[in-house]
Amino acid sequence: MKVGSPQLDALRTGFNSSFQKGYAGAPSHWASVAMKINSSNASETYGWMGQLPSLREWIGDRVIKNLAEHSYSVKNRKFETTITVQRADIEDDRIGLYAPLFQELGRAAAEHPDELVFGLMAAGFATPCYDGQYFFDTDHPVGRPDGSTISVSNFGGGTGTAWYLLDTSRPMKPMIFQERIPYALQRVDNDQNERVFLRDEYLFGVRARVNAGFGLWQLAYASKRPLDATNYAAARVAMASLTSDEGRPLGIRPDTLVVPPALEQQALQLIQNELLINAGVAVSNEWKGTAKLIVMPWLS
Repeated sequence: MKVGSPQLDALRTGFNSSFQKGYAGAPSHWASVAMKINSSNASETYGWMGQLPSLREWIGDRVIKNLAEHSYSVKNRKFETTITVQRADIEDDRIGLYAPLFQELGRAAAEHPDELVFGLMAAGFATPCYDGQYFFDTDHPVGRPDGSTISVSNFGGGTGTAWYLLDTSRPMKPMIFQERIPYALQRVDNDQNERVFLRDEYLFGVRARVNAGFGLWQLAYASKRPLDATNYAAARVAMASLTSDEGRPLGIRPDTLVVPPALEQQALQLIQNELLINAGVAVSNEWKGTAKLIVMPWLS
């Protein structure tokens, strides 16, 4: 087959269709735990973090809250992946061989935010968030009504495999996915291009400018203790007990349990089984259905 403009147009359409099919069919969980921020700059500064708003009875004048100013910034990063298509394969009408590869490109693009968001979550034990403390830490500073400050923890301790309990029910989320330029399929398939001329091959690739960041630490809790009923209950109590700078409950409602593959079995037993084994005795499982489960390999 002679390669000309009609053939290249059909090629682009077919490859883009395969890419979109792979993109649409890929499993993705980042949107459950992260708020998407459309970025318009090289980086974005989240100065509004620091307090969850709550209502009070209106007596007298309004009480104007000055939200704490923070300098937490997320810088956009560039990502790409590129493949080659041999011109000879087009001439020999072997395009069908590339369809799975372009579907895989689409899948990789769709799942990449998971890698960023959950990879950052796993790094939260040693990466600062908006208040300057590590995202999962034992001494987040929280103000009190009398003007003093106390230390508050969202880390259950331990040295084992980490698991995470989140409140994802709010518009604000524990994580951020920041998008400057969305994932898109690009190409170099002009015969006048030097690389095409010299190597007799076309280039296709994906490009994006995105990044992940930390949202509110109050909406996330991590533990490296065994994932059992006792530690799970302690995590839920710790999150539900959090208060604002005014001393009012924040109304945190843990609804999502996030684990690496190594803890999938324990997680399923904890939130899906009718019964739990306690000291060799089967007891009713009060935690069944209290959280949805996300098993994420990027946490490993």
